[in-house]
Amino acid sequence: MSDQSRHDAWAAGESYDAYMGRWSRQIAPRFLDWLDAEPGLDWLEVGCGTGALSGAILAQAAPRSLQAIDPSEGFVARAREIHADARAEFAVGDARALAAANASRDVIVSGLVLNFVPDRPRALAEMARVARPNGRVGFYVWDYPGGGIGFMRAFWTAAAALDPEARMLAEDVRFPFCTPEALVGLAREAGLAAVEATEIAVPTVFRDFADYWTPFTLGAGPAPGYCAGLAPSARERLRERLEAALPRQSDGSIRLAARAWAIRGRAA
Repeated sequence: MSDQSRHDAWAAGESYDAYMGRWSRQIAPRFLDWLDAEPGLDWLEVGCGTGALSGAILAQAAPRSLQAIDPSEGFVARAREIHADARAEFAVGDARALAAANASRDVIVSGLVLNFVPDRPRALAEMARVARPNGRVGFYVWDYPGGGIGFMRAFWTAAAALDPEARMLAEDVRFPFCTPEALVGLAREAGLAAVEATEIAVPTVFRDFADYWTPFTLGAGPAPGYCAGLAPSARERLRERLEAALPRQSDGSIRLAARAWAIRGRAA
């Protein structure tokens, strides 16, 4: 495991939901609206996590079937628990070696996952392989280089002020390719045609500082993994710095913005 990826702990489904899942669920329906797939199709979701995008597909896309995979057994178990639907099948799987047959699915999607896949070109090539002729392939990732997740950027800014080495763990450093131009390029290299990009933005509103801070202490994700690994005194210094720095509304809530880049294309 590399130094930069050592905090990528994603096994605990409930902890992930508290940290990122609630915001992922806001992005997913907007992505599906833009993807604009017809009803009655066979879907494959690559990297389903706890099922934020899965749930949106089942609720609004009227799929004939949904196969969803994720490398985390904990996430797959959580997704099965949340989305008990006869149309959906959740399984442990690898984005770089999809078990699905060639040209076997109408729509292949991936939400907030691609940046964590070690071999992105291979994963996208696999998605293109599984798509039926003229099938839709779409994915989205957070705008890390552009500071698109305000609550995450605030965390790493405070952490780096106390621990300069933390700067190298921040997602904008680790995932500089998460720009529309680079993502479109990856999709085209995978053989997709008619590739397009769009921005999807949602507000992230925390009731109070505790609502913001607690998910960072649960260990599910890069920033929470880093936070959970700190000595208690260092964690308290980080907490105090963030509490003093974050903007508050008159009711004590913390309102920040989140932005993702979405890509869609067609298989040959």
